[in-house]
Amino acid sequence: MFTFKKLSSTAALGALVFLTACGNGGGGETAGGGETAGGGTPSLIGDGTLKVGYVLPETGQLAVLGPPQIEAVKLAVKQINAEGGVLGKQIPALIAADEAGDQAVAQQSAERGLASGVQAVIGAAASGMSLAIIDKITGAKVLQCSASNTAPTFTNYQDNGYYFRTAPSDVLQGPVLADTVVSDGHSNIAIVARADDYGRGLADATANSLREAGATVALKDTYDPNATNFNATVQKVVNAKPDAVVVIAFEEGKQIVKGLIEAGYGPGKVGMYGADGLRSEELPKLVDPNNPSVLAGMKGTAPASAENAQFVASLKQSAPDLKELQFAPQAYDCVTAIALAAEQAKTNDPAVFRNAMVGVTRDGTKCATFAACSRLIDTGTNIDYQGVSGPLDFIPAGEPGAATIEVYSYDESGKLQSVKTVQSRPVG
Repeated sequence: MFTFKKLSSTAALGALVFLTACGNGGGGETAGGGETAGGGTPSLIGDGTLKVGYVLPETGQLAVLGPPQIEAVKLAVKQINAEGGVLGKQIPALIAADEAGDQAVAQQSAERGLASGVQAVIGAAASGMSLAIIDKITGAKVLQCSASNTAPTFTNYQDNGYYFRTAPSDVLQGPVLADTVVSDGHSNIAIVARADDYGRGLADATANSLREAGATVALKDTYDPNATNFNATVQKVVNAKPDAVVVIAFEEGKQIVKGLIEAGYGPGKVGMYGADGLRSEELPKLVDPNNPSVLAGMKGTAPASAENAQFVASLKQSAPDLKELQFAPQAYDCVTAIALAAEQAKTNDPAVFRNAMVGVTRDGTKCATFAACSRLIDTGTNIDYQGVSGPLDFIPAGEPGAATIEVYSYDESGKLQSVKTVQSRPVG
């Protein structure tokens, strides 16, 4: 399926906290008589004020991923405004909305953001929630950027160049998860996953890589994440008699993990593995509040971020109570890339600056901050924004073409720790 995303040297990273996934770079339509990005010096369109919104989880199963992304978006806007804003104007107060882990709520949130006149939306966090709102947002010719959508579905989604994501596709995470399992000596693996695009996509990518490595996939099963009882899923694993189990889940996964442990299929008995949806310092307590060592030996994978001490320090200073940082760098990069694309395109019109999104992340002079990058743009220099999450290097589909994947584990005290990071690129 062809996507309408194209490379461009223009880049306007308008802070739009209402993005659900950084995406395409589409055709060259204009508005208000301005020229398209990359076609000479375009004139300003409209009043030039970039309005940004977000649809992120303040409640629901992924509420743990809300605060780091929301605070990162706020920090990006604050720092951009401190440098004079976008196109010489301050980014107004963010239009905030909850995705809530509920498609109906997410759709209502998206509609409110669009009604307020945003040009960019950050979010949603969950792939399923983004799929519930992507047609509304991109159909309104508003740019959407997600920091944590990893479902392979988005790569070829027909969004006419308005969707982007700074998180890598699970096509890049699956091989690393499979290699982690096989490298630990396991050869007969059961996979259970959420019955949504995220779960199916990562399960398929992992299963394919396991088979390519010579392992047997004893079970690949999906479950209803809204179920109240997961005994049937646990029993399927027990019946498969695997020597390792991969659980691709969000918060509901705590019940599956607990059931597997009670059935004799926990870490220490067999290999147990998770992915980014289960990566949380709180998971051991959620599984067993009285025994923090319950997950000792469990491993998993998740999109990693570059070691950026300055960003982490700035974020913690801005939000001192913030505990989780997962996907915060990617959310910050969504906003910054949007603002730079708007600067490059000389307009806050997403129909134009979407064409600059890919170009500002590759094949130019490297720069690491909005201030440094915007100064280069002012001199007519093509830029290559180096994100706080690492080099973005968007491919035409509007997403990273390579990824750094973290392998994490839980130690004897239940502490989450990073084991290593692995570079992953598409095969072929």
